[in-house]
Amino acid sequence: MQLWNKLNKEELLNQLKEQNVQFVTVSFYQYTHIGNPQIFRNYLYQKWFELGIVGRTYVAHEGINAQISVPADKFEAFRSCLDEISFLEAVRLNIAVDDAGVEFPFLKLKIKVRNKILADGLNDLSFDVTDRGKHLSAEEFNQLTDDPQTLLIDMRNHYESEVGHFKGAITPDVDTFRESLPIIEDEILKGNEDKNIVMYCTGGIRCEKASAWFKHRGYKNVHQLEGGIIKYANDCKDRGLENKFIGKNFVFDQRMGEKISDEVIAHCHQCGKACDTHTNCNNEACHILFIQCDECREKFDGCCSTECTDIYHLPEEEQRRLRKGKLIKNNIYKKGRSAKLLYKANNEKPQHTS
Repeated sequence: MQLWNKLNKEELLNQLKEQNVQFVTVSFYQYTHIGNPQIFRNYLYQKWFELGIVGRTYVAHEGINAQISVPADKFEAFRSCLDEISFLEAVRLNIAVDDAGVEFPFLKLKIKVRNKILADGLNDLSFDVTDRGKHLSAEEFNQLTDDPQTLLIDMRNHYESEVGHFKGAITPDVDTFRESLPIIEDEILKGNEDKNIVMYCTGGIRCEKASAWFKHRGYKNVHQLEGGIIKYANDCKDRGLENKFIGKNFVFDQRMGEKISDEVIAHCHQCGKACDTHTNCNNEACHILFIQCDECREKFDGCCSTECTDIYHLPEEEQRRLRKGKLIKNNIYKKGRSAKLLYKANNEKPQHTS
C-alpha cells in the first residue's frame, strides 16, 4: 500500500466531490515518548487512509499533533483506532466550532515526521514537559479571569489575535511561538510573580509546553485553558456560559477562521474597512497571508497590491519565468507584515492590547 498522496490538487478536489462525504474537523495532540516516529507515522497513514481521513499531522519523538477531517460516518471507527493506541486512548478531541464556509478544510492526508511537534526553540531535556500548569475548565477560566490579580496571556501569533481574542487579554505582537516565550517572560511576567498567570491558545498545545516552561522558570500560579479556544467555545455553547471571546478564532486549514462571536474586531489591510477574512495573495511569488474585504478582493483580484495583481494577470509561463531562481519562502510566511499592505503598514497594533 502507498503511504503518501500521488494526486494533484484538482484531482483531490474532484475525488472528494465524487465521494460526497460529510466531514467532521478535529484537532488533538499528545505529548508522549514515541520510540520510532517513522514506523508510527506509517501505521497511522495506513489506518487513516483506509478511513478516508484527510488533514495534516506531525509526529515526533515527543508526541503527535493533528488537525484532520474525519468522515462523519467513520468517526466512531476513528475513535476506536485511537483507543487501540495506548497513549491516545481517550485523548481529548477538539471538534471544530464552525465548519461553514469551506466545503473541504483539507484535501489530502499528510503525516510528517518532524524533530518536534511544536517549534518552540526549547531544550526539552532541561525541564519536565509533563509538569504543566493547571488546566482550567470554561467555568474556572471565566472565574479566574475576573480576578484583577490575573494576567491573561494570548499564546498565539499576531495574525491570530488580530481577528479574535479574549476580553482583557494581553496579545503579544509576535510572529512565532518560539519568539513569544522570552518576550512574554521579559516584558509581562517579570515583576508579576505573585499574580495568577492564565494562558490560552487555539487547541491547547502551545500552552501545554509554555506552562511547563514557565513553571520550570520559577513561576508558581500557572494555568492554561483546557482544550484552548475551540473547547471553550463549544463548552460555553453547550452549558449556556458567558462567552468572553470576541471575534474569530484563526485556524490552520482552508477555513482560516471560525466565528466565535458576532463582533468583527479587525480591518481590511488594504482599505481599513471592518473585516476579519484572511486570504493568501493570488500571486504565487508573494502568497502572503493578509486580511481582505470583498470589495478589495474584487478590486485586486485576491492579491495584496496592484503590483501583485499585474503579475497575477500575466500568462502562467511568464509568472513562472519571473519566479525562477527567486527565494520566496520568507515572503510566504510574512503573515501580514508586507509594506504593500498600506492600511496595515500605517496602523501597526501596539505590543500588547486588551
